[in-house]
Amino acid sequence: MHTKGNATRTKIIERALQLFSVKGYYNTSINDIMEATDLTKGGLYGHFKSKEEIWYAVYEKAVSIWRARVFEGISKIEDPLKRIEQLIDNDMTRYLGADVFEGGCFFLNMLVELAGQSASMSRQILKGYVRFSRLMRNWLQEAGEKGLLKPGLDHREIASFIVISLNGASAIYTASRDPNIWRQTTVQLKKYLGQLRQ
Repeated sequence: MHTKGNATRTKIIERALQLFSVKGYYNTSINDIMEATDLTKGGLYGHFKSKEEIWYAVYEKAVSIWRARVFEGISKIEDPLKRIEQLIDNDMTRYLGADVFEGGCFFLNMLVELAGQSASMSRQILKGYVRFSRLMRNWLQEAGEKGLLKPGLDHREIASFIVISLNGASAIYTASRDPNIWRQTTVQLKKYLGQLRQ
């Protein structure tokens, strides 16, 4: 029985992820989720107390999918700048360019929709962006300590620029579906990183 309950919970999360990705959070109703999962209201609320609670579970699932794609092969790379290059490449080709979520970048879409609507949900997404930026900043600091970077660079500013560039590419690609957007972003960010090398 416990296994069946877990399977039902997983099904709710996966179907809701698809719905939120394509329709948005506010345009997805509980009835939409019930229909997608073949559950009654009681069956759905047996696993989640509210649509917002479903969203938090969906967010965690989306993060795990993103991490699996974006961090593949990263731990084996010793050079921190090559690590950042691979992270950029993975994010643009294996995540964004692979159309992992039908509606585009789940996190960017949700952040835009939820801004000004739900402070707690927006904050959850922003925390993820901050952690991502901090990770790159740490790798840049590591590169600086190893003498791989030109002296006097602002690691925080560089990390922020990379995150902003990746998200700009996500927004434009989602709107246009032109693969040149993520391809060019990958090439230009790698060139930029190359210019920072000692």
